[in-house]
Amino acid sequence: MHVVFVEPAFPKNQREFLRGLLSTGARISAISERPPEALPNDLREGLFQFERVRSVVDEHALAEAVKRLALKARVDRLEATVEAHVMAAAHVREQLKIYGTTSKTAWLCRDKPAMKEAARAGGVACAASARVTSLVDAEAFAKTNGYPLILKPLDGAGASGTSKVHNETELRAACDTLRVAQGRTVAIEEFLEGHEGFYDTLSVCGKPVLDFACHYFPNVLEAMRTRWISPQIICTNRIESEHYKDVRAMGQKVIGALGIWTSPTHMEWFAGPKGLKFSEIGCRPPGVGVWDLYCAANEIDLYAAWAHAIVHEQVPFQTSRKYSAGMVALRPDKDGVISHYDGVEPMQKRFGEWIIDSHLPPAGTATQGVEGGYMANAYVRMRHPDYDTLRSMLTAVGETVKVRAK
Repeated sequence: MHVVFVEPAFPKNQREFLRGLLSTGARISAISERPPEALPNDLREGLFQFERVRSVVDEHALAEAVKRLALKARVDRLEATVEAHVMAAAHVREQLKIYGTTSKTAWLCRDKPAMKEAARAGGVACAASARVTSLVDAEAFAKTNGYPLILKPLDGAGASGTSKVHNETELRAACDTLRVAQGRTVAIEEFLEGHEGFYDTLSVCGKPVLDFACHYFPNVLEAMRTRWISPQIICTNRIESEHYKDVRAMGQKVIGALGIWTSPTHMEWFAGPKGLKFSEIGCRPPGVGVWDLYCAANEIDLYAAWAHAIVHEQVPFQTSRKYSAGMVALRPDKDGVISHYDGVEPMQKRFGEWIIDSHLPPAGTATQGVEGGYMANAYVRMRHPDYDTLRSMLTAVGETVKVRAK
């Protein structure tokens, strides 16, 4: 088996996927935008071959690099785990007749309106949505569905580029920001009230073999727009309870409807007055280090499990469900550079045994905007056997540890 992995060097956690692949005993090659020296020695020395390209989303360059790698050994798998790389890898797979995620599935997992159409056809409940190519389209959707509404790029990840609008004036402004009048097509959806979470799997041959459920506190759009909030992401160890039965069933339906085969998945959902609703899914792992939380919560090497799924189409690992695990993002009190922290020592004294790790950039580090996400500035990751206790601990950290900037 010869597996080619796309971009092992950046972002940094890509190295974990490469490490997992190397642990399987298969021949592993890599294609990167960076030189081989960007990898640690142990990973670099384990590679069968290495190709550097200007851009891994340049499909011609990616295909030519795969062809060069195939001269020494036939390429059996071409894998990408970064959202922006998934479509290019799928197109090259089909061009070179390599087994794996198809370009149709990759497209359905990127294009929000098409994704929801496929999910609805598979019997999955979704928010009302449409493809918008003009302000007239947007206004017609608003007339039918009412406000508030959500506008987002077709292939946006998380809350990137997303706007919530409450009236016609805000709708026009959002369309201007998203450049709809300049010919850009965007997605429009009814706004769903309720709690937001996500359901992730490692699926093999269309079936989840490992799965995980997480909760956002507060919902993503609010978390990514409000500086004073220290938002949390928490992975529960109660997923096998009756409470998550419908979420897991929905996940399986969506995976089938979109034709996802052997791949990680990351599915967002809402639960509120209108019931459980599907939001979106990616045929790739979640971001912001969530797989590290799954590893810590379940005493499992999920990166190696993924690699075995790719190489062997079976996963010789099980989740312990021993812990819940979560992270709390800590925002600077203003833009500038970090001057100091308050409350770190009391946090360590009170919760030290439950802390997985923390990221506290040193004084003098430039701050990043709130919209930069959960890991943009400081954060703390923790685990505990009891979900409710963990949530209270993360809340206490967010209330007492302060990032001061000047």
